[in-house]
Amino acid sequence: KSGETTIWALTQIDRVVAEQPDIILIELYANDATLQRFVSLSRSRQDIGEILDQLRQRVPRARIIVMAMNPFSGLRGLIRPFVESYISAHQAEAQQRGLEFVDHRPNWERLPAAELAAAIPDGAHPLPDTASRIIVPELVKHIAGGDCGG
Repeated sequence: KSGETTIWALTQIDRVVAEQPDIILIELYANDATLQRFVSLSRSRQDIGEILDQLRQRVPRARIIVMAMNPFSGLRGLIRPFVESYISAHQAEAQQRGLEFVDHRPNWERLPAAELAAAIPDGAHPLPDTASRIIVPELVKHIAGGDCGG
C-alpha cells in the first residue's frame, strides 16, 4: 500500500498468506527511510526479517523477491538521507535467507537526466508508463531466468 512502512506490512501478512501467491514482490524500505516516519534502520531491518521469515514459513512454495525500485530526487530525496542504508539492510535480510533481490535502480539511472526527471516528476513516484517500461522487462527476465524473446 502506498505510503506505508514495514510496521504496517507486519499487520498484512495474513492477507498475503490467504491469497497463497506463487510470487511475492516486496519493496518496503522507501517509506521506512523517510525522516518523518521515525522507523529506525534497526527496526526496519528487524521488521523486514520478520516479514520474510513469516512468508517463507507460511507460503513455502512462493517465490519471494525483494526489490529496490527507482532513485529519489528533490525534496523526496532530501527526506530520505539514509535510504541506501535501508536498501542495503533489506537486501542483506533477503540474501541471508536465500531469497532473491532485484535492483531496478541501475535501469532508471541509465535514462538521460531530463527523461529521468520527467519520468519521476515528484521525485519519488514514477509515471506508470515509464515504470512499466523500466521495471516489467527486468522482472520478466529475472522471473523467467533469461531471455523471453522480448
